[in-house]
Amino acid sequence: MLSHRDFARSFRDAIRGGVAPENATACQPAETERRFDVYRNNVAHSLSQALARHYPVIERLLGEECFNGTARLFIDQYPPRTPVLTEWGEEFAAFLAEIETFQSLTYLPDVAQIEWARSRAYHSADADPMMPRDLQAIAQEAGEKLRLFLHPSVQVLQMLTPAGSIWASQQPGGAPAPTAAQWAPETVLIARKGLAEVVTRTVPAPIGRFISALLNGRTFAEAQASAGEGFELNAAFLLLVENALIVGAGRKGGNGK
Repeated sequence: MLSHRDFARSFRDAIRGGVAPENATACQPAETERRFDVYRNNVAHSLSQALARHYPVIERLLGEECFNGTARLFIDQYPPRTPVLTEWGEEFAAFLAEIETFQSLTYLPDVAQIEWARSRAYHSADADPMMPRDLQAIAQEAGEKLRLFLHPSVQVLQMLTPAGSIWASQQPGGAPAPTAAQWAPETVLIARKGLAEVVTRTVPAPIGRFISALLNGRTFAEAQASAGEGFELNAAFLLLVENALIVGAGRKGGNGK
């Protein structure tokens, strides 16, 4: 008799296309492999659906049939390691970049990065935004040593393609995707506002650099300096406040937020 570990290993290999596990049986032994193949296909279909929930825009861009075929290849190479499928699928963007058929679709991995970041933002920890009056009081006391702490969901993606605009074009009422003449790199801000709304905004590169610096622990003044030419402080601050993304503030070298 197989040990539990050996059976689990043989079952995993069978799901990934190997022969049915030794202990799998059917009333007619000849039907064992055929019946297990039904189970194998059901698992693959369920995982494909789980991947599509992470990457709905990729599914729309490729078409359902092409996406499902691509998902099967991904599942073979990157099967889930835990039962928590919300944590599975991070490698999909890099996987898409390696597929020869998609080499001309240079935006595809970038769009996948946006979708994965959105998933991470949705499942990130909760944090209450600061009240404006509290932020103002700390800012006055801290001066140039002011540090801002942003919501755990905040991410900034620097893209070589207009992936943010392409992603937005696939949303209800979205503007058309950029033409070849409009093709340019984009910076995308992703964060969760409140309990369920995931903000996905294409922002000017200087604002992206400013927010990235804050995420890396730089002071407010240092983040401003790193933003570079064309930075609009009022626009950046309004973006953070309107979306409730400032969750703490403090003085560099001080205690706590």
